[in-house]
Amino acid sequence: MERMVGRQAPQFDMEAVFPDQSFGKVSLDECMKDARWTVLFFYPMDFTFVCPTEITALSDRYDEFEALDATVIGASTDTIHTHLAWIKTPRSENGLGPLHFPLAADTNHQVAKQYGVLIEEEGVALRGLFIISPAGELQYQVINHNNIGRDVDETLRVLQALQTGALCPANWKPGQQTL
Repeated sequence: MERMVGRQAPQFDMEAVFPDQSFGKVSLDECMKDARWTVLFFYPMDFTFVCPTEITALSDRYDEFEALDATVIGASTDTIHTHLAWIKTPRSENGLGPLHFPLAADTNHQVAKQYGVLIEEEGVALRGLFIISPAGELQYQVINHNNIGRDVDETLRVLQALQTGALCPANWKPGQQTL
C-alpha cells in the first residue's frame, strides 16, 4: 500500500445523514472551502457493539472539535437509511440517539478503498481515523482492528499537536512546551 500521510487526502463525496436527520452530501472539498480541519473516521457497520461506544463518545465531545475548527465525519459502508434508523434508536437500546456530526454512507466502498480501510471480502471498513489539514493534506492516520475502539482524548491531543505546527515530543499535551 502506498504512503498517504504527508500527501493530499483522497477526495470524497458521500451521501450522509446530518444531525437534523436530513439527507445530504459531505465532501472534503466542502470542508476545505470552509478552511477547517477534517476528522474522518470509518467504522465497520451500524447496529454493532463497539461502534456506538466510539460514535457517541465523539459526538459527546463535539464541542471540543468545533472549538478547534474541525469537522467530524463518520463513515461506514451501510446506507443512509440504516444510519438514520440507528440514529433514531435510543442509546439505551444500542442505538446512537441524536448526533452532532454527519454519518456518511460509502455504499460503493470507493472511499474506504481509497483510504486503505476496506475489508473487501466482507464489504466493511476497518476502524480508520484520518486527520486532514484545511489545505487537504492528510496529516495523521491510524487504522486498527475492528474489535478495539478508539480514544477521543488521543484524537483531540493529536489534532491539537498538529495545529501547533511545531515539533511535539512524546506524551505532549496541550499547553506544554513544544520542541
